[in-house]
Order: sequence, then structure tokens, then C-alpha cells
Amino acid sequence: MAYDRLYIEFIYYFNVERDYFECHEVMEELWLEEGRNPLYQGLLQVAVGLYHHINGNLGGAIKLFSAAIEKLEPYPDVTEGIRLQRLKEDSKIYLAKLHQFKTNPFPPYDLHIEIADPELNRLVEELRVRPRSESQEH
Repeated sequence: MAYDRLYIEFIYYFNVERDYFECHEVMEELWLEEGRNPLYQGLLQVAVGLYHHINGNLGGAIKLFSAAIEKLEPYPDVTEGIRLQRLKEDSKIYLAKLHQFKTNPFPPYDLHIEIADPELNRLVEELRVRPRSESQEH
């Protein structure tokens, strides 16, 4: 399967750099290019939900995780080279913890997108070994 450069970058920023703002930037570009695909919007919303929690915006985090889960729910367990089921389950757990935050606060923590396709894994690893230079960025 051929993967869009922006999709590969999204997974790299999500799993390797843990830069959820940059995840938003690259996935929003892909989402707009691909005709507003709900899968891409759901992935984008997971990243933004994490970003909001990191920055203390609990309401925004709850809203984004809720929307993300709703968008991702219809997709198969393995979609676009990733094990989406794991991310959906992890997102539901994170959202449940956010709902209990006032009585049981917790520090933000990273989620992980498990890659199912060896080719996608190779492409993400390529970025890890040779990250894009600043001049190549958007």
C-alpha cells in the first residue's frame, strides 16, 4: 500500500517526537487534501486531545477525545496500516480518566499508534533515522 507523506509524518510525530501540535499541522493538511476523511479527522482529534490535556485544557481534551472515538469507531481493527483498535481502546480509557479528573487527577501521558504494516513501519523508521530538515518542512 502506498502511504501519503503526511500520513507517515503524522505517525512519526505521534509515536516518535510526541509533538501533538505538529501532528495537528500535518494531519490537518492531509485531511483537507483527502476530502475531509473521517479517519484522518479522528486521528487528528486524538492528537489534539492529548495536546489540550498537556496544556491544561481539560474541557477541550474531553471534547476532542469524545469526537475522535465517535469518528474512529466504525473503522476496522486494522486500518491504513495501523492497529486502530488499540488506539480506540486506549483513547476510551484516557477519556474515562479525563471524566474523573477532578477527583482523580493524572499527568498527561502519551498514547501509541501500533503499526501493523511492515512497509509503513519502515517508512516511519526512515524518518526516525533521517528526520526532515527544517527547509523541507511545510
